[in-house]
Amino acid sequence: MNLISLEQWRALVGVVDAGSYALAADALGKSQSSVSYAVGQIEERTGVELFRIQGRKAVLTAEGKALYLRARYLLAEAGRIEKAAAEMAVGHEAELRLAADIMFPPAILLDGIKSFAAERPTTRLEVYETVVAGSMELLEDGQVDLAIAPEVPNGLLGEPIMRVQFLPVAAPSHPLHRLDQVSLNDLRDHHHLIIRDSGERRVDHGAWQVSQNRIIFSQTSTSIDAARRGLGFSWYAETLIEADIKAGTLKELPIAERARRSAELFLVFRDAVGASPGVRLLAEVLRRTVRDADD
Repeated sequence: MNLISLEQWRALVGVVDAGSYALAADALGKSQSSVSYAVGQIEERTGVELFRIQGRKAVLTAEGKALYLRARYLLAEAGRIEKAAAEMAVGHEAELRLAADIMFPPAILLDGIKSFAAERPTTRLEVYETVVAGSMELLEDGQVDLAIAPEVPNGLLGEPIMRVQFLPVAAPSHPLHRLDQVSLNDLRDHHHLIIRDSGERRVDHGAWQVSQNRIIFSQTSTSIDAARRGLGFSWYAETLIEADIKAGTLKELPIAERARRSAELFLVFRDAVGASPGVRLLAEVLRRTVRDADD
C-alpha cells in the first residue's frame, strides 16, 4: 500500500471539521478539487470507504470516523515534532536531566519544574531524587546536566541556592519527650531514623549519626511516617514536617547540645562554561523559585 501523506490526512480532517469540501478548501487554502482528490486517494490506498451519502450530505462511516480520530492525533503529533525540531535548531534541547537532593523542599522543586515546563513545553525533563552523595556522583559521571547538591564536586562550579534548617523530632509519645532536656547521650539509647545515601560511593556523615541503633530507609516519606509511629527520632528539614508540628503528630525534641542543624545546598552545573540555553534557563527558574518562596 502506498504511503498516505500528511497533507492528505490534513484534507480529511479539514473536511470533517469544516463540514464540507468547499469550506475545507477555504480553510486549507486549496481548491475544492484538490481536497476531494486527497480524500479520494486515502480511500483508494486504504480500501476504506470514508464517507457515505445520506440524502444530499456525506456522512462519515464508522471506519472513516476511526481514521479521522487517528489522523487528528497524527497531525497534532507532527506539529509537536516540528515545534521540537525548530526549538532544537535554536538551542532548545529535547531532554534535560536534573538531580535534586531530597533536602531541597519538594514544593519548591515542583514549582520550579512547573515554571520550566511552561517555558519549554517540548523539552523532556528527567528528575533524579538523590540523597547525600547521589547528586554528586551523577554530576561526576556526566549523567545529569544540573544538580542541587549538598557539596560541589572537585572541578565543577556551583553556587549556594538555599540553606535548609533541620529540627530534631519524635512522636509526642516517644520516651525522649519524658525528659525535660535531652542530651546527645540520651539519644544513643534510641533508634535514629536515617535515609540511605543514594550514591554508590557513599560519604561518611558521622556528625549526623548520633546512635548506633539505626533504622535506615530509602524514602524520606517512609522515615517520617516511622517517626510519627514512635519508631525513633531524627532531624528532618523544617519544610517537610511543618504540617506534622502544627498537627502535633511530631514534636521537637528539647536537645541542649547542637539541637537545630542546617545544611547548605548548591546549584551545580556539569559544564558551567558550555551549559546550553535550556540548562541555563532551568537554573534561573530554580533560583527564581527559591527567591519567590523566601518572599
